[in-house]
Amino acid sequence: MAATQHTYFITGYPGFIGKRLVKHIAENDPHGRIYLLVQTKFLKEATQYARGLKGAPIEILTGDVADMHLGLSGEEYERLCGEVTQIFHLAAISYLGMPRSVAQRVNVDGTRNVLELASDCKHLKRLNHFSTCYVSGDRVGVIAEDELDRGQGFRNAYEETKFEAEKWVQAAVPRLPITIFRPATVVGDSHTGEIDRFDGPYYLGMLLVLSPLAIPLPLPGNGVAPLNVVPVDFVLKAVWAISRNPLAVGRTVHLVDPNPMSARRVYERIAEKANKRLPRFNVPVRAADLFLRLPGLEKVARSQRAAINYVNHLALYSCHYTLELLEGTGVRCPPLSTYLDKLVDFAQAHYRAKDPGRDADDPLA
Repeated sequence: MAATQHTYFITGYPGFIGKRLVKHIAENDPHGRIYLLVQTKFLKEATQYARGLKGAPIEILTGDVADMHLGLSGEEYERLCGEVTQIFHLAAISYLGMPRSVAQRVNVDGTRNVLELASDCKHLKRLNHFSTCYVSGDRVGVIAEDELDRGQGFRNAYEETKFEAEKWVQAAVPRLPITIFRPATVVGDSHTGEIDRFDGPYYLGMLLVLSPLAIPLPLPGNGVAPLNVVPVDFVLKAVWAISRNPLAVGRTVHLVDPNPMSARRVYERIAEKANKRLPRFNVPVRAADLFLRLPGLEKVARSQRAAINYVNHLALYSCHYTLELLEGTGVRCPPLSTYLDKLVDFAQAHYRAKDPGRDADDPLA
């Protein structure tokens, strides 16, 4: 019996995960077909990228998730409705300092438009929606995969709009074959350390110890909270395996490290690799926030101020469903200790190679 041929529709290019997911699917399902939604400003880059990939053919469609019918022509939209079997919705704005209106348009309205497409697809096997662990907002303690609205508050527009978007997706679960993925902070490849941007708590850790200062900056808070990060290669393998598992329909899964290291231990390891030592003293979270508002730092530290909350947040993300669905696949999240040096090596090389005249206040620009 021949394997079922899949037609994929992917949003989120040129995002760090989305770009690599296109390559992963093309290589792992060479008999499939990929439709890639790309904003006009990224069309040339996406075309060149697609030409360099092996495997499944890729057709690029120009549009925008925030527009009606995703900004597609009537013919393009109807073609998708008649052919698509798998949707991977990754398009989102994750910058922690974004205005609420921008986050609403892309993260919420864009998700509603993708849900409309999913409802119109005649042969849909799965809608794979990328959410985030941080829809839990300011909740503390153990957070289960099947929990969403628990009256939590939110620390930024990213968390709040991703929560609202997931509520729309959850409401569609009874009528559509949906799997929701909630990754923790996604960092570089566990084999190469490669990443395309430094943001959030990941950036904050590198900034603390790779800054030009002889002594690295003290850690905000006490650093006892778990710093949950996952390498991008694990995320791709896990998403691919779970998206093909029929038992995942209707499930929400946490893509997390089952045994995360504390923030302080992570920063100590980064400092050791950089031949520095973290100061023995800590600074209160509020003091660190005020420091990052100083002239010269404020411009490059808007999202890093928000990141301070993540390195002091006592939340533990259960991944029971994830482990269950990945059983027998050989896909597991590697311990951070096994690839942290690769992340630091890449960050240091990036720092050394950067243009001295560009964003001089930012050691990782």
